[in-house]
Amino acid sequence: MENPALRAEFIKLIAQDQALIHKVCSMYCRDPEERKDLFQEIVLQLWKSYPTFKHESKVSTWMYRVALNTAVSSFRKESRRPHHGSLSETDLQIPAAPDTSAEYELKIKYLYAAIDQLSQVEKAIVMLYLEDKTYDEMAEIIGITKSNVGVKLNRIKAKLEKLLTPVYDEIR
Repeated sequence: MENPALRAEFIKLIAQDQALIHKVCSMYCRDPEERKDLFQEIVLQLWKSYPTFKHESKVSTWMYRVALNTAVSSFRKESRRPHHGSLSETDLQIPAAPDTSAEYELKIKYLYAAIDQLSQVEKAIVMLYLEDKTYDEMAEIIGITKSNVGVKLNRIKAKLEKLLTPVYDEIR
């Protein structure tokens, strides 16, 4: 893409919607370095596909679609490689931020662990739901029907509730 105007337009779009990319990265990667790598990979894929983007859908819809496809592809590639453990805050004995309660932090930890047990499509739906996307928007981004979004979302909620209820009951 050698066109300076197109390049400037692309950079402006990324700057405006980079939070969208960061949310996808956070949903699929827990490690900060992996999130940075995934962010770069998503931007690269957006860059490669931008000249062919026809503006038939919203820019955010196109970005979500590319970001989610890239994240899922990256996840599949990573799952084939041997995994090396990484250090967590617990391993390093770094105290939690002072403005959050231990109970809240524990609930968030278990929520992310439960979300990690979902399929890639289910994770994408959860993220879009948390982004307050409409069923129509979710359907367009994921590539399924609006009614299928509703069915999947209800099943995901039930699955998360089943996973989390015993854990949350113990915490209380």
